[in-house]
Amino acid sequence: MGKSFAVIGDPIDHSLSPNIHSAAFRELNLDSSYIGYRIPKGELEGGIEGLKKIKINGFNITIPHKIEMMKYLDKIDESCSIIGAVNTVVNNDGVLKGYNTDMDGFLEPLKKRNVSIQNSKVLLIGAGGAARAIVAGIAKEKAKSIDIANRTIENANNLSEFAQKIGLSANVKKIEDVDNLENYDIIINATSIGLKNEKSPISFEGMKEKTIVYDIVYAPMNTDFIKKAKEKNAEIIYGYEMLLGQATRAFEIWHKIEAPYNAMKKALLGGF
Repeated sequence: MGKSFAVIGDPIDHSLSPNIHSAAFRELNLDSSYIGYRIPKGELEGGIEGLKKIKINGFNITIPHKIEMMKYLDKIDESCSIIGAVNTVVNNDGVLKGYNTDMDGFLEPLKKRNVSIQNSKVLLIGAGGAARAIVAGIAKEKAKSIDIANRTIENANNLSEFAQKIGLSANVKKIEDVDNLENYDIIINATSIGLKNEKSPISFEGMKEKTIVYDIVYAPMNTDFIKKAKEKNAEIIYGYEMLLGQATRAFEIWHKIEAPYNAMKKALLGGF
């Protein structure tokens, strides 16, 4: 009997997940399918019932349902409860267990490069949902400190409190007040700035060479943020690598076997 998987959200037609997972199934000859399934805001409960009826084996959750979906889970993984949002669900005979692969997905490219986060000083731009998962990952890896720069200070303050609660020393700045870049080992853009080819939120003046610069925006691949960092000889991590890290983690949660990383990467990059 084949297995079926989906990604739910709204909008959903731009999702790269069906391509990435289908490529993995082909690579490993798995009898499985993966589709995008649009569930508009406010219709989540009915949508979940529908997925249970067709006995879906698992699904990913994207905007706008990642927080609301928590209400419909029977069990949650630790990553989920810390971050307060879910993006991957396993359906075991109607019992739904939630995971959040954002944190592992974020850490994966750093681990692949043997970058140690321990004792590092981090600048994080943005304070939304993705930023929260990133803070959780950075705390878990025992960074020395994090500066959170955001347009709305209130959101940055909330995220800073969260960081301190989980044992990470944190400070808050307005984006325009970011300076002294030579103090940072890792600089991360966790906003959507760059998605529409906007200018980089910071100038990279004074940054040390070989600083890790990580943009979670994955399309375009070379955002202005990344281009400017390259000019200053930064060590670049692309947004597609985090996306891939999330997808391979979800694959492993569902199938309990190692994900075919290269096949999934090829499918993802072919989608650009």
